Amino acid sequence: MSGGDGGGTNGPVVRPRADVTVDGGGRLVVDVTLPLAATARPRLLLQPRPPKGQSKEGADRWAEETGRVAALESAGGDRWRAVLEAAPALEEGRWDAYVLGAPGEERVPLLPGLRDLRALVSGAGDGRGAPLAVRIPYATKDGRLAVRAWLRVTHAEAGRIDFSGSSMTVTARLFGALLGDGAVASLHRRGRDTAVREIALRHEGDRDFAFTVDYRDLPAGGGRAGTGAAPEVWDVYVRPAADARRIRVARLLDDVADRKAVFVYPATALGGVTARPYYTVDNDLAVEVVPTTAG
Repeated sequence: MSGGDGGGTNGPVVRPRADVTVDGGGRLVVDVTLPLAATARPRLLLQPRPPKGQSKEGADRWAEETGRVAALESAGGDRWRAVLEAAPALEEGRWDAYVLGAPGEERVPLLPGLRDLRALVSGAGDGRGAPLAVRIPYATKDGRLAVRAWLRVTHAEAGRIDFSGSSMTVTARLFGALLGDGAVASLHRRGRDTAVREIALRHEGDRDFAFTVDYRDLPAGGGRAGTGAAPEVWDVYVRPAADARRIRVARLLDDVADRKAVFVYPATALGGVTARPYYTVDNDLAVEVVPTTAG
């Protein structure tokens, strides 16, 4: 491809666009608009973003070893189709979508077209096995097509969050584990001086449970409100039994790839601090406690 923009005999044209459908079985059906000769052999490339802090050489090696390639088959006219089966699952992270042309040609980023995510909207997760594998196509901030993937052996799916006075009540559903004796919600404060708050669970069905967090139990600034201390963040987990490993509480089973800016919950003022739940960039549930006044 000349200048990385396409123009070879069978190479991808500039800025091809893809429509993506997620079906009920978790497959991704990718339809690419790509004017090529019928004899062309384009391919779809999903390339994971490397872990933060890796060198360029390490990032290149990571991408080469873990990228996923699928043939694009002619679907008539200028349309080409690739089907990515549910298995094998994508590793957890963000995967950028490209078109590959002939060997040696540069990859071309895909633009997002229509995304049919109706199969994901219910969010119930019924019939899901373990490990839990989730894939959500989305448009990046710079206007490219990507896929957000999660792969978790155990998972606690956050549902409704209700607010009352100084507390919030979270309902959730467990995947890949069973609730047993000693089950608790477990909130862990980030930082070197890590504190933990444990809260009893209320069983609400085979895999469903609920717990109530009193914000007054989550101090800010190492317990000193209003002294100019930085906000404290408490990450939310569940420990399904007394001797079990903790499991992150998150919201993954719907069509929202990045919910941090979409699901905005109310802040509660509590005499010198405000507290509010939010979803992180990985859609994990957390609570932020911020000092607001001088003590």
